Amino acid sequence: MQDRPYGTEPPLNPLPPVIWALALPMIVLECLLQLADQGLIGGAAGVGWRMTVLSRMAFSPEQLLWMWDTGRFLPQELARMVAYPFAHVGFTHAAFVVVFVLALGKFVSEVFRPVALALLFLGSSVGAALVYTATGQVAALAGGYPGAFGLIGAFTFILWLRLGATGGASWRAFSLIGMLMLVRLVFGLLFGSDPSWIADLAGFAVGFGLSFVLVPGGPGRLIAHLRDR
Repeated sequence: MQDRPYGTEPPLNPLPPVIWALALPMIVLECLLQLADQGLIGGAAGVGWRMTVLSRMAFSPEQLLWMWDTGRFLPQELARMVAYPFAHVGFTHAAFVVVFVLALGKFVSEVFRPVALALLFLGSSVGAALVYTATGQVAALAGGYPGAFGLIGAFTFILWLRLGATGGASWRAFSLIGMLMLVRLVFGLLFGSDPSWIADLAGFAVGFGLSFVLVPGGPGRLIAHLRDR
């Protein structure tokens, strides 16, 4: 590869469009809700915009069970399984998710094709919602953590194959998810826990599992590629 002329290196590595397609809706929606929370847009009604957004986009396990029991699968309710990752309960919630998506998405996009990366995020979100429901949870689910943890699953998959291909200890690939779940445990003990960790862990597992199917050429080809690097 020919070297770039001095001074032409971009200050930031460009992110693939698919990553922005996932992150920008979160950023834009949260910015609008922040402005509404401060009364800068929407007038007096703007203060309630976040609750309105969550009521329309958050995933409801009870609603899914009702549809299963009655056999009436409503499209607008099923759509919540891919809509809830883009609506957050507050600025900090949204900010952490966006950071995860941008950072991990950049790494994962170096291996996975754009469509596969989008399927990883959305598929992990859907799978997490199903597992969350199957474990008997009733609290609504909102925010992109399950999808972000799906990207962590893909990140772990890549490290797992790379360590195996180079003779390293494959278990080290799971250090990141172990550390994150430990942090969640500590915060839960200090400030109280909620069942959303089930969805996060499920999102990781689904993302790791989907990677076997979505990685270009399959795991064997990726291992050969990693050995050649």
